[in-house]
Amino acid sequence: MTGWSITGGRLTPAQVSSVLALAEAARAADSVAPLSEHVLLHLRYDAAGPHSPGRDLVLADSGEIAGYAYLDPPMDNTAADVAGELVIDPLHRRHGLGLALVRAVIAEAGGHRVLLWAHGDLPAAADLAAAAGFERFRALWRMRRPLREPPDQPNFPPGTTLTTFRPGQDEDEWVRVNHRAFAEHPEQGAWTRHDLELREREPWFDPAGFFIARRGGAMTGFHWTKVPKEEDNEEPVGEVYVVGVDPGEQGTGLGRALTVAGLRYLRDRGLAEAMLYVDEDNAPAIRMYTGLGFTRYSTDAMYRERA
Repeated sequence: MTGWSITGGRLTPAQVSSVLALAEAARAADSVAPLSEHVLLHLRYDAAGPHSPGRDLVLADSGEIAGYAYLDPPMDNTAADVAGELVIDPLHRRHGLGLALVRAVIAEAGGHRVLLWAHGDLPAAADLAAAAGFERFRALWRMRRPLREPPDQPNFPPGTTLTTFRPGQDEDEWVRVNHRAFAEHPEQGAWTRHDLELREREPWFDPAGFFIARRGGAMTGFHWTKVPKEEDNEEPVGEVYVVGVDPGEQGTGLGRALTVAGLRYLRDRGLAEAMLYVDEDNAPAIRMYTGLGFTRYSTDAMYRERA
């Protein structure tokens, strides 16, 4: 295939629409979304703006967008790695465009080692990673459980009260607690108020399902649930979106109690199933979720450049 080119820089609104359509075509072909929520939010709200974070690369073939890649900015000046994602239009695959786009991402990284997510960990993604000199080093489990039977009543630590998130009031405190709760997590722990506010703008956002635990007036933990809109007439699945506990509350049972409270809420909303994401090396969390009836049903993998 000839006549293709890769360009970078701020996207136009028309390019954003084309990339979103490309991602939807790939989701329909592969039965898994090729881009994370993080990148989709970037496309919908930031990519065409004057101060877009990260870097966007567009692969065009004969005037049509056939591929797209996003590269996060480095976490700080000392960060050795930068993470990214990419997608090739199903109609333009098997012509070397994926490998060309990966090489462009590496060049754009400016000497930082590149990490690439492969959602669904499909064989084609593993083949592309191997061809580009990447190795699989991290995995994120997707787990599910039915909601036919409600979990037991949540057992909160003494002195804990359960409230819901107050938009316009709780953002700064939530960001601080989230940062402490996920200090060792490369993505979640880096969220800013801007990241939170983008999600508050999403049609699925509902503070009634965003539970906040407090003790002595201070936020000690949270369980943010998510009820996505229906896609392709599929029955929506409730999500344990984020559960976080302040380090000072770890070991008190607060995380489990918050998880149970959110699951009961999702069931009360009429949802038949709940899902969540968890790192496969997070043994304590996996034990808790397994004990609550969750089982693994798919995996996302991250690949990194070999040293």
